[in-house]
Parts: sequence; C-alpha cells; structure tokens
Amino acid sequence: MTTNLTLIPVAVALVALLATGCSSMSERQRGTATGAGVGAAAGAVIGGATGGQVGTGAVIGGAVGAVAGNLWSKRQQDRQAALNRASAGTGIQVARTTDNRLRLSVPADFSFASGSATIQPAMRPVLDEISRDIDPKTYVTVIGHTDSTGSDELNERLAQDRASAVRDYLSSRGLAASHVQVEGRGEREPVTTNATDAGRAQNRRVEIFVAEHGA
Repeated sequence: MTTNLTLIPVAVALVALLATGCSSMSERQRGTATGAGVGAAAGAVIGGATGGQVGTGAVIGGAVGAVAGNLWSKRQQDRQAALNRASAGTGIQVARTTDNRLRLSVPADFSFASGSATIQPAMRPVLDEISRDIDPKTYVTVIGHTDSTGSDELNERLAQDRASAVRDYLSSRGLAASHVQVEGRGEREPVTTNATDAGRAQNRRVEIFVAEHGA
C-alpha cells in the first residue's frame, strides 16, 4: 500500500519557518510555535509511515509539539523580566537555559566578600525577587564557586557555605528549604584565569537556577 506523503515537505518547511521565529514574538511564543512545527513534521512522517493520514498526523503532532514547546511558562517569563529589572546595573547575568530554567550568575562584588559566606546587601533585592510570588512548583539550585586562593578543602567548604547562605536567605523569605538544592564546587569550575585579581573576582561567584517542577 502506498502512502500520501505530499504534506511532509510542507511540514518540514513549516519547522524551518517557525524555528526562525518572528522578531515580535516572546520566547514563550517562539517555543510554542517551534514546538508545533516540529510536532507537525513528526506527526506527518509517523502518520504516513504507518498508513494513516499525513494531514491528521501533522495536526495531532502539532498540538503535542505546541505543549512541549511551551514549557517556558508565563510565570518563568515574567520572573525573568522582574529579575532583569532587579539586577539592572549590578553585573548579575540572567538567562534562560536550554532545559527551561532561569540561570543567575552573581559575581563576587554582589554576592560575597573574599573569604566570607555573608551575603552582600546588594544581592538581597535579587534574592527577594526570586522569593516573590513563590508557588509550590518553584525549585531552586544554588551552586557556590571560589577562586584558587587557599586550599582545596577550604574552597570546597567556603563554596558550600555560600550556597547554604543563599538557601537560608530564600527560606527566610518563604521558599521551602526542601525546594532548594545547594552545592559547593570550590575552585573546580573557573570561568576565567585565576592569575589576575580581575579573573579571581569573576571566579568567585554564585550561580542560581530557578525551575518549575516538571518543566
């Protein structure tokens, strides 16, 4: 039995078009559109290969793909905008990761003084924003990093203490401690050289990942 595959090139072309995205779309809208295109192409191929209707398969695949592509929720989108406002001018970087989490990279000037696990005042408004409008689906991962000054053992402990300090602060603002995972990675993951003061300052940092459970 032959199958009508005439719609497959159309679905594939749709994927390419939607993946490019309209410049006026938000990230969430682009994710939905791209997911729909990918799902439509997959549905068309599967529908044709299994003897079903290519068009029907494309429609079903598009609907499924739209849901998958929309994992970047409205809440996450709004949270990113709010964090960008709260961190403006601080050097804190806020970005969306490939697995639909928010990633905040907080440099030393706005996180912790050298050798200290006490949160700097400049960091508190950003942590307050993370804690704002918390719901049961919000989960946070905090990873502490140090420069290469001092022993490996000292740096591992300091990085862990810094991550724990962020967890404790978030918990004091209403985020359940069980929803915050902490990890200290010491000097093991530098982002630049430790040979200069500027480089060591960049390596002394905290990374905060904000996710919605199941996203």
